[in-house]
Amino acid sequence: MSNVSTEIKPTSFLSFKELKKSLFTAVWFMILTLPIMVIKVNTIENTVEWHWNRMVFVGLLIFFGSWGWRYLLARREMGPRPRKAESERKRFNLTAILMERKQVRTPTIIILAVMVIVFPFISSMYQTNIMITALNYIILGLGLNIVIGLGGMLHLGYIAFYAVGAYSYALLNYHFGVSFWLALPIGAGLSAIFGILLAIPVLRLRGDYLAIVTLGFGEIVRIILENWNDFSFGPSGIANIPRPGLFGIDFSLPQVTTFIYFIMIGLVVFTIFLMIRLENSRLGRAWVAMREDEVASRAMGIDIRKNKLTAFSLGAVWAGMAGVVFASKTTFINPASFTIWESVMVLSIVVLGGMGSIIGIIIAALIMILLPEYLRAFSEFRMLLFGFLLVAMMVFRPGGLVPAKRKVYTFPQEEAGNE
Repeated sequence: MSNVSTEIKPTSFLSFKELKKSLFTAVWFMILTLPIMVIKVNTIENTVEWHWNRMVFVGLLIFFGSWGWRYLLARREMGPRPRKAESERKRFNLTAILMERKQVRTPTIIILAVMVIVFPFISSMYQTNIMITALNYIILGLGLNIVIGLGGMLHLGYIAFYAVGAYSYALLNYHFGVSFWLALPIGAGLSAIFGILLAIPVLRLRGDYLAIVTLGFGEIVRIILENWNDFSFGPSGIANIPRPGLFGIDFSLPQVTTFIYFIMIGLVVFTIFLMIRLENSRLGRAWVAMREDEVASRAMGIDIRKNKLTAFSLGAVWAGMAGVVFASKTTFINPASFTIWESVMVLSIVVLGGMGSIIGIIIAALIMILLPEYLRAFSEFRMLLFGFLLVAMMVFRPGGLVPAKRKVYTFPQEEAGNE
């Protein structure tokens, strides 16, 4: 039999049939969105405004978008193109270049370090605050990566540990005058305790059942904080939380913002260092084995109970520290800051970046936090664009932006002369 070429010809997508499909989709979508995009009622002057220019924009966007979407789906169905040799692929692999080539890796790290150091001095306080928030979500994403990316346990109540850390600092400072630096390890320790308390009753649960229980745990914590007025001050929250200080020095608002920024940089570097060590440790390999096949791991002698408890507690530690920093940055917290949507945001960062991938989670956190802020000029459409990007990622790159590289452990062979 002759080999039939499966290569897609771009001209096939310029045929009348394909253009007709795109045109039909665009017209259908224009009719569907007509009341929302075109008609605007002015209740003050009792008039109706018609914005037909928006309809033209929507039609063109859907026409070209549907055509491109079907083209990409067809390309994906055809499978990847024949791969080149390993050396050729690595030449265009950015991760491989940065991680394996010392002559490229060292200057890159130096340039990034300089950019990170000078950033708060060349940008506004608003930009620095946004970056602090992004760094906070990097810590949250890396912490959740222990539970989901390495341990393989779906956790939808992770933001509860974030709340535990924030309220630990706020309440301890309010009642006992505990400083930020002392509250940082206390918040991490209390979050770890709550992580163990959550892990004990869910050790036998997997998949959707585990997700539902952790989701309920997160909502229980939020509802307790919202209704236990004598303990957490209820919906009113806690205000006037002190910002971090240094040897009693009085910082101005721009100075303390820069100081918090460098605290977050230190915590992120510390977190990345520990995550790399954990991933390559015996405990990290046990988590990965448990994620791949829990039954086989148990048969090989891995203590599943102990490893699950460790994953939940260590993952909660980073959420507790991030919560303490969040409380000190905002100087005000209430239960509305710790809803289920925050857990979904952190989970989206882990999935979008690539489960188990440290570099991917960092990139995804920067995208998820910075992109909405810089798209405020398109506030009417930014969530639509944001959702479309997420859907496109899940369809065309389900492994994430930077998929985790599967590690292969080999034993060096003995030389023939030593036999």
